[in-house]
Amino acid sequence: MTHQEIAEILDQAARHARPTSQLAATYQIDLDAAYEIQNLCVGKRLDRGEYVTGYKLGFTNRAKMEQMGVHDLIWGVLTNSMEILNKEEVEAKRWIQPRAEAEIAFRISKDIEESVGLKNITDYIDKMAPAIEIVDSRYENFKFALEDMVADNCSASAYVLGDWIDLKPSINDLQIHLKVNRETLAEGKTNAILSNPLQSVVELSRLASKADTIIKKGQIVLAGAATASVHFSENQSIEAQIEKLGKVSFKTK
Repeated sequence: MTHQEIAEILDQAARHARPTSQLAATYQIDLDAAYEIQNLCVGKRLDRGEYVTGYKLGFTNRAKMEQMGVHDLIWGVLTNSMEILNKEEVEAKRWIQPRAEAEIAFRISKDIEESVGLKNITDYIDKMAPAIEIVDSRYENFKFALEDMVADNCSASAYVLGDWIDLKPSINDLQIHLKVNRETLAEGKTNAILSNPLQSVVELSRLASKADTIIKKGQIVLAGAATASVHFSENQSIEAQIEKLGKVSFKTK
């Protein structure tokens, strides 16, 4: 099966909320091939009139990275069709097996064209916001290899942004709560994100530079999960609360 055919399977699975079986082992997909398939999947979205609004990072928790036997972060692409407005109500059936993650979003203030170090990364960021990412694997029973996940655009499905605020000088020890129907189901601190959430943007600049990708002014970066993901379904309210940043939420029907 060609990479284009695999991308078509994943694209259709996402569009119609129908899961597919794992692909990487059967078709011997390595990480480079997985990113090629991801690009083809994103290309299909762009062909339908969507545009890139930013990027997400995976495995920003070092313990999770070691548990999975992964030696580097992974990244996926966000588009405008994935954005849910703060406090918006959406249909849960648009996804297969959705989970919510509490994250910090950063807004890029000028193009990042090369790898940037932590010392200078704030020169490229002007705002931050509490965010929820909805991850939804297109694979049956949420079972997949690393290559499957990357090919599937790192399970990127939707995101919700809270109010933008000015970048704060210290954000690496803030409390996070993720709630479903007002009950806290996951909590943690922002230093679980690479010890400093800004490091996620540093790592993205490195990965993007290797892929000849420019992170453009106005785009957003979801820094990665600081808590465990939480499953949700119909008729629920999902809220993330981040110390000093505020709240963000959405509802399902």
